[in-house]
Amino acid sequence: MKNKSEQDPHMILGSDGAGIIEKIGEGVKNVTVQTEVVIFPTLNWDLTENVPPVPEILGGPSDGTLAEYVIIPSQNAIKKPAYLSWEEAGVLPLSALTAYRALFTKGQLKKGEHLLIPGIGSGVATYALFMAKAIGATVSVTSRSEEKRKKALKLGADYAFDSYSNWDEQLQGKKADVVLDSIGPALFSEYFRHVKPNGRIVSFGASSGDNLSFPVRSLFFPQVNVLGTSMGSGEEFQAMLAFIDKHKLRPVIDRIYPIEKACEAYKRMQEGRQFGNIGIVME
Repeated sequence: MKNKSEQDPHMILGSDGAGIIEKIGEGVKNVTVQTEVVIFPTLNWDLTENVPPVPEILGGPSDGTLAEYVIIPSQNAIKKPAYLSWEEAGVLPLSALTAYRALFTKGQLKKGEHLLIPGIGSGVATYALFMAKAIGATVSVTSRSEEKRKKALKLGADYAFDSYSNWDEQLQGKKADVVLDSIGPALFSEYFRHVKPNGRIVSFGASSGDNLSFPVRSLFFPQVNVLGTSMGSGEEFQAMLAFIDKHKLRPVIDRIYPIEKACEAYKRMQEGRQFGNIGIVME
């Protein structure tokens, strides 16, 4: 959104969603009318190996999900996990998919490894915390907000500390196998001091800007792997749903807004005040 201008074509926002199938097109066989579904938000990316140059999602550039009725390809309508409420299912898709691909497809996180999540609080970060703990990983998180650090500890984080404190003192030499980065240049150079040799830095966001600067020797001497990731495939979406169903993971919902207050929801997200996902309901 922040890269859009008033001159760009208008579009309907929203990438996440859950609902009930009202009508199906001719020849559609994988879903039926009245099926409860969640929306797989990535378009034209079914097989994990077929990575597109830039993943296309609902809500950018195609019209999104903030509407009473949404027309989507039948392969993007996936059966809703029965144990999730409508609100939980509605906020699940994009953030949980992004976290799953970042952790397991790209980061190859395993039981017993140490995951570091700078900037806990977003939907992706909270899903990553849950998913990592579900497989038996150790999780350290950072945040400038004491309230968010306390919430993360209650949700299972092993360690939580201020993003701008002394990381050496806080981590006490416990280097990470995987660093999950959504911040970018503000903290990126710090990661190389706290990731293990042959460790993985997985980048999926750039909340502090686009341009990085770090000593290249800190990359090649310890053979650190820097990996980019964005969204996820249809295969990964199905795998993510199976994973959360197996472990009965539930989204952290920060707030639910009616559609009439959608601008308030986006403002809260823009200001970074949320912890978990923000939902918008059609009434």
